[in-house]
Amino acid sequence: MTWLYFDWRTPEQGGRRSNWVRSWTVWRYFKDYFPIHLIKTWDLDPSHNYIFGFHPHGVLVAGAFGNFCTNYSDFEQLFPGFTAYLHVLPFWFRCPLFREYLMSSGPVSVSKKSVSHVLSKEGGGNISVIVLGGAEESLDAHPGKFTLFIRQRKGFVKIALTHGASLVPVFSFGENELFKQVNNPEGSWLRTVQERLQKIMGFALPLFHARGIFQYNFGLMPYRKPIHTVVGRPIPVHQTLHPTTEQIEELHHTYMEELKKLFEAHKRKYGIPEHETLIFK
Repeated sequence: MTWLYFDWRTPEQGGRRSNWVRSWTVWRYFKDYFPIHLIKTWDLDPSHNYIFGFHPHGVLVAGAFGNFCTNYSDFEQLFPGFTAYLHVLPFWFRCPLFREYLMSSGPVSVSKKSVSHVLSKEGGGNISVIVLGGAEESLDAHPGKFTLFIRQRKGFVKIALTHGASLVPVFSFGENELFKQVNNPEGSWLRTVQERLQKIMGFALPLFHARGIFQYNFGLMPYRKPIHTVVGRPIPVHQTLHPTTEQIEELHHTYMEELKKLFEAHKRKYGIPEHETLIFK
C-alpha cells in the first residue's frame, strides 16, 4: 500500500517500461502465432509527436499489444526515432503487482493527463496509441463485422489540437477474427446486462470463445488468424490551445474520412469482400 501511494501517478507519467520484459521469448511466439504484421504506408517525422487511433478494439486488442508493447514487431525498423505508448484503462493500474507487470511492457493510462504527458515531449518522437472504440466496441467484435464506436469519441481530437499532434488512423485487419462471441444484438437481455456492467466497472465483459490447445472446437485460445495492422497517412494538426467546437467537429470528420479511405484502400488485400464497409456508431 505504501508503494502504491508513492507510485500512484507513474502510469500517467510515462510508465516504467522494461526492455528485458519486452524482449521475453514468449512475445516472439505470441507474434508468430497469429502472425502479427505491422504495415507502414507513410513516413513520419520524428521531430513531431503523433496520436495513432487504433481500430478495431477486438476482444483483447492483440494487434496493438503485439506491435507496440514488445520488441519483436517491426516498429523500430519502420518508425526509427519513435517511442510508442499504448494507452489502456486506468483500472488496470489499480491492481497491485499486476500494474507493475503491465507497465513493464510499455502501456500507460488513457487518462487526459497521461496522453498530455506523452504528447508534451519537446523535440517530438512520441506516439500515443489510443484504442478509440474502447471497451464498448469489444461487445461488437464479431468475425466479419466492422462496427466502430467513434462518432461520440472526440476527446482525442481536442487533445490533438491542444498539443498540435498529428492524427494517424490505424486499422488492424483480422482483429475481430480471433474469437467468436455469444450472440448479443443491441436490445437483447445479454447486451443490456453487459452494457450495465460496463458502466459500473468501466470495462466490458464479452462472452467469447475460440479454440483449445489440442483441439479446434472450443476453448479460450484465440484462433490462428493473421493480423495486419496498417498505419495510415498522418493528418496535420495546427496547435490550437483553446479549440472551438467547430474546429473539433471539422477535424473529427476529417479523421473519420481518412479512416474510411484507409479501410477501403486495403480491405481487398486481406480478404474482405468488396461490399463490406465500416459502420460508424
